[in-house]
Amino acid sequence: MHARKPRWLKRSLPTGSAYEKVRALLKKSRLHTVCQEARCPNLWECFSRRTATFLIMGPCCTRNCRFCAVDHGPSGPPDPEEPARVAEAAQNMGLGYVVITSVTRDDLPDGGASLFAKTIKEIRKRTPDAFVEVLTPDFQGNTGALQTVVEAHPDVLNHNLETVPRLYPLVRPKAVYRRSLELLKRTKQYDPTIPTKSGLMLGLGESSEEVKKTLQDLLDAGCCILTLGQYLQPTREHLQVDRFIHPEEFDHWKETALKVGFSEVASGPFVRSSYHAKELYQALRL
Repeated sequence: MHARKPRWLKRSLPTGSAYEKVRALLKKSRLHTVCQEARCPNLWECFSRRTATFLIMGPCCTRNCRFCAVDHGPSGPPDPEEPARVAEAAQNMGLGYVVITSVTRDDLPDGGASLFAKTIKEIRKRTPDAFVEVLTPDFQGNTGALQTVVEAHPDVLNHNLETVPRLYPLVRPKAVYRRSLELLKRTKQYDPTIPTKSGLMLGLGESSEEVKKTLQDLLDAGCCILTLGQYLQPTREHLQVDRFIHPEEFDHWKETALKVGFSEVASGPFVRSSYHAKELYQALRL
């Protein structure tokens, strides 16, 4: 049975010239965004504000997480010219804060870490004053791959836990909870100046106590920026929503997370990993 969305999850879809310009630019540049591939509910809003989260290494993921709308299947080799095209598009969009993520590429020896590093460097060449946030996969625990990304000096390194450990076999069967925590912890060991960030989806069947324990695990790993959002079922083939979280409950979780020690928290039904990423980073620096 598919529950009907509550009123607070209904919103108008802004369009207009800015939205169309961003869409046309991405198409012309032969670039992908997680906004489009993952069917993000904020796509229209973000494109209209001339922001986007670039998705590198193709539109197909080697994993098939049961919450995610990104296509899965075999992928060709990464395009060596893609980092330069991302940097050019970011410059043309006038971005002062650029978010780069990728599909998971378990087929590549370094999981695509060198492509992350090259993309960061290309952006810095074209727009040296821009801030760069990366949202990385787990690189299958490859510490050398992580070090490659860290040494490119992103301004924020984000890696999402997505859910509580008990639900990993159901939600992210090829991921490992402790491995993801270790990635965040190692990032701080390699470069303590890089803020780390992570996010959880609520509404998958997690308990309040499990969420509290996961927040503590993140803090223990040195994570300082947190995003909490509502899981929404992308298609009927994906996991069903267990519960729709009321906005007041998201407010409660924000207060809780700040009290236990997170520096910055975005919490709400439509919050996603990169939603208002620039504002969270700016608040952290104040």
